[in-house]
Amino acid sequence: MSIVLIGIGLVLLYFGAEWLVKGASSLAIRIGVQPLVIGLTVVAYGTSAPEMTVSTQAAINNMGDIAVTNVVGSNSFNIAFILGVAALICPISVSRQLIRWDVPVMIAVSLLCILFLRDMALSRLEGAILFGGAVLYTVWTFYQAKREPNQSLSEEVPAELSHGSQRMTMICGLILAGLVFLVLGSKALIAGSIRVAHHFGISEAVIGLTIISAGTSLPELATSVVAAVRRQPEIAIGNVVGSNIFNILAILGLSSLIKPYSSPGLTNVDLLMMLSMAVVSLPFMWSRFRLDRWEGGVYLLCYGLYLAYLWPK
Repeated sequence: MSIVLIGIGLVLLYFGAEWLVKGASSLAIRIGVQPLVIGLTVVAYGTSAPEMTVSTQAAINNMGDIAVTNVVGSNSFNIAFILGVAALICPISVSRQLIRWDVPVMIAVSLLCILFLRDMALSRLEGAILFGGAVLYTVWTFYQAKREPNQSLSEEVPAELSHGSQRMTMICGLILAGLVFLVLGSKALIAGSIRVAHHFGISEAVIGLTIISAGTSLPELATSVVAAVRRQPEIAIGNVVGSNIFNILAILGLSSLIKPYSSPGLTNVDLLMMLSMAVVSLPFMWSRFRLDRWEGGVYLLCYGLYLAYLWPK
C-alpha cells in the first residue's frame, strides 16, 4: 500500500504540474504577457510546484525534515542528475547571460540557505527574507526580459497554447485541476514515503533527500531531457537553474513563513552537496560556454557517490 501511495503521488504530481504550467501559460498569453516572460517565470516556477506543495504540506504537518530535505535534495538532483543526463544526451550550449547572472545568483542563494540553516531550523524572519528575494528575482527577471528580448525560451510554451484559441473556462479548468492534483499528489507521496521510512527504519530526512526530491523533480527532468533531445540548450539549463533559485527562495521562504520548523535529520554533507553542485556548475559552463558529455558524467558520478553515502545510514 505504501508503494502504491508513492506511485499514485508521483503520477498526480507530474500531471498536476503539467496542467498547471499549460493553464498558466495559456492565461498569460490570453492577457498579453510576452512568451519570453512566461518561459522565465511561469514555466520555470511551475515545474517547481510539486516541491512547493510537498514542502508546505510537510511544514503544516510538523515534518520539518521533509520540508527542508525536499528542497535541498531536489536542488542536488536537478543539477547532478538532470543536467548530467541532459549533457550526456547532447552537449549543451550555455548563454553568457546565464553565466553572468543566473548561475551566480543560484550559488549566492545556496550560500544564504546554508547560512540560515546553520542551526538546522528556519524562522519566520528568515522565511520572509527568502521569500522577499524570490519576489525581487522575479521582478528583475521580468525587467531583464524586457531589456534583452530572447525568444529562444518562448519555445518552452507548448505550440498548442501559443495561438490563444483556448476558451477561458478550459484554461481555468486546467489550472484548477493542476492545483488539485498537486495537493492530492503531495499528500499521497508524503504518506507513502513516511510509511516506507518507518517500515525499513530509514529516516524521514533520507526519504526526503532521495525518493521525494527525485519525485517532485519529475517536471524538471521531463522538460530538460526533452529540451536536450530537441537541441534546445537554454531551455534545458534555464529550467534547472531557475527552479533551483525558486526552490530555495520561494519554497523554503513560504513554507517557513506559514510555520517555522526545524530539520534535525539534515546534515552538513547534504548542504555541501547542494552547494558544491551549484559552484562546480560555474566553471563547467564557463569552459567553452557549454556542458560536455564528460562533465555530465562527472555530475552523475557525484550523485551516485552521494546516494551511496546516504542509504547505508
